[in-house]
Amino acid sequence: MGTFIFENIVAWQKAHKFVLNVYEATKLFPDEERFGLTSQFRRAAISIEANIAEGYKKLSKAGKLRFMNIAQGSLEECRDYIILSRDLWYIDGAQFKTLYESIEEASKLLLGYCNGIINNCGIRE
Repeated sequence: MGTFIFENIVAWQKAHKFVLNVYEATKLFPDEERFGLTSQFRRAAISIEANIAEGYKKLSKAGKLRFMNIAQGSLEECRDYIILSRDLWYIDGAQFKTLYESIEEASKLLLGYCNGIINNCGIRE
């Protein structure tokens, strides 16, 4: 890819991988959860990567950080859904581990990306 686009941001890549993991895991959730936990979990996961993508194009540091903060909030919401899914026996231990490790990786990289924005890595005020 010639120009730098949001897909090149490693935090976005990890968030995207997490979304794919969420979709895979929630395929097996009970039908009665289609409009409940399944829908909420998927929407929150998508919000992580979508807000990273949207924030990428913002010109100001404050604008970028606002969207990254929304992504972080959605990430923590998903962390709760992972635990809830385990406690409701909707996912097994292996799925829990995959999802939890995936969200941890995304979380660390998003925090690093935010720190890069804060430390002025080529970002206009």
